Amino acid sequence: MRPLLRRRPPIDEGPLELLEESGANVHRTALVLRDLVTDYPERADLAGDLRELEHEGDRIAHDVIHRLNGASQGRAPIDSNDGHALATALDDIVDYAEETADRLGLYGVEAPMEQAVAMADVLVDGAAQVANALTALRADTDMGPYLIEIHRLENEGDRISRGAVASLFADGVDPMVVIRWKDVFDSLECAVDACERVAHVLEGISLKRRAGTRR
Repeated sequence: MRPLLRRRPPIDEGPLELLEESGANVHRTALVLRDLVTDYPERADLAGDLRELEHEGDRIAHDVIHRLNGASQGRAPIDSNDGHALATALDDIVDYAEETADRLGLYGVEAPMEQAVAMADVLVDGAAQVANALTALRADTDMGPYLIEIHRLENEGDRISRGAVASLFADGVDPMVVIRWKDVFDSLECAVDACERVAHVLEGISLKRRAGTRR
């Protein structure tokens, strides 16, 4: 009698659904931050919305890791290390966005710098590409165009941030003001950099899928 073949458990799509949800949360966060930065301090109240989005981001990250660690009965749709890295980077984007708002409040900023608004715009665009890429990840379609754009936006963010800090020094602004704005730009830049970290992980996943080793 031939031995019965054991059927492989089905693939658990839950982690990909959660990652797509996290991407949407990241995009919402970036939109709220842009509104706050653009109309600061009049819209300082939006810091409360960012805190709620940060809590939601934490919840989703926890759920992703929980699913990937074998809490469900199905097979993981992506390598668990890749999933952990994605969940962490996505959570970082939201954390740094909230940190930006916190620093604006802590330092008593009276009006936004033009370059800060430009950086917030870059973050919105980067977050939109992250969300699109995660939707493509779930659908198993080409993520390439979104990832290329994320890298371009990261370079744009670097250029804006460096130019902003250089202009503060060149204009002879009070050193304490320079330090405060540098902190704000550091938070914005870290948020944009985290978008690029997401892109790096997704590039690795794409390579594994093409090689047939995704699961």
